[in-house]
Amino acid sequence: MNMWSVAAMGVGAMVGAGIFALLGLVGLVAGNETYISFLLGGVVAVLSGYTYAKLEARYPDAGGLTAYFHQAFGTGRTSATLSLTYLITVAVTIAMVAKAFGAYATPLAFGNTSPLWANAFASAITILLVLLNIADSSLVGKAEVVLVGIKLAILALLMSAGTYGMMGHPLVKHATPHFLSLIGSVGLTFFAYAGFGMMTNAAGRVSRPKQTIPRAIYLAIAVVILLYAALAVIVLGSVSSADLKLHADTAVAVAAKPVLGQAGYIIVSVAALLATASGINAWVFTAMQISHAMVQVGNLPRMFSHFVWRKGTLGLLLSVAAILLAINVLDLTALARIASATFLFSYLAVQIAHWRLIDETKGSRFLVGLGLLFITGVLACFLWSTFQVQPWSLGLIVAFVVIGWFIEFFLARSKAGLRVEHGAT
Repeated sequence: MNMWSVAAMGVGAMVGAGIFALLGLVGLVAGNETYISFLLGGVVAVLSGYTYAKLEARYPDAGGLTAYFHQAFGTGRTSATLSLTYLITVAVTIAMVAKAFGAYATPLAFGNTSPLWANAFASAITILLVLLNIADSSLVGKAEVVLVGIKLAILALLMSAGTYGMMGHPLVKHATPHFLSLIGSVGLTFFAYAGFGMMTNAAGRVSRPKQTIPRAIYLAIAVVILLYAALAVIVLGSVSSADLKLHADTAVAVAAKPVLGQAGYIIVSVAALLATASGINAWVFTAMQISHAMVQVGNLPRMFSHFVWRKGTLGLLLSVAAILLAINVLDLTALARIASATFLFSYLAVQIAHWRLIDETKGSRFLVGLGLLFITGVLACFLWSTFQVQPWSLGLIVAFVVIGWFIEFFLARSKAGLRVEHGAT
């Protein structure tokens, strides 16, 4: 994989549910200031991307942030819990992106919305892309370049048509959010950028990771910032408040109707399917790399590395079962909020890890400290916003972190017991 294919994978992971599903959800909170929320999310992503680039240049490893946790916190329970929390986050993200795929596929196939069919489409695409990754991982980079090129071309068409359609017409007005609500919405928009982190997991598949990975990160984030801000203005300026409430999950496709008609709606819906499919593809690849790295250092049981078919392991099958359960039990908003919060938590931990390793990475304390401050503020506002809007999902967020800690606690006790038993014999 070269810089372009790695960057394409990052754009594929970001320009998936990030824009096709989350834009509408963010719009419900931020209104006409949605573009500001995406710009602020981009600023936080750039600061976090700086940390990732520095850490990856110093510790090129396919395990990505799990390797950074080990370097900063050792191989004990802290790094193990943080790594497992991130792996759970990736699983929730796959479920959320698949849910977005189902949200677009159902009206495109049947002309109306149906939760049952949406879940069926989401489950089917997840299984299909897991099989693709198991069969031949070399197809991942090639598939991403093709899929990203197609969906960016369609989004460019939408932006051009939307800009033309709004000429001479005032933008649709939406409610102005409270300042804390606006900052809280950055938690969702940061999630839309969070895919850049998975590019570090391709380190084992590039020839010069110290140069290639940082360049790919900056390139991917820059492209996506411009894309998100422009689309936010066009979509929120074209969709009424009533339509936004009814079709928040598919707002981007709805925005195409006034300027491109039903054909535009279909074209953008197809782009959404390609975008979300490529996002699932990229995140499955990431999950496989992280779980393999965690098994190697003993943070997951050896059973997770037992091969069932080709590159498919027992651990992957268990993960897919959990993902399918989440798809069929939780709604898109809940999955988005859970994934956003755990992403912020994980990336905050990466910033702290970088602060501890800054003498080795030769990074800027000012930029790392600024990233710490920004992510902490966004996480606090986002948790406050989640408590106001959907308090039960806040309980699930805490539960996922606690579950990760308990799993690693019992694994540590199990390993300690085995050491004692071997010592006695």
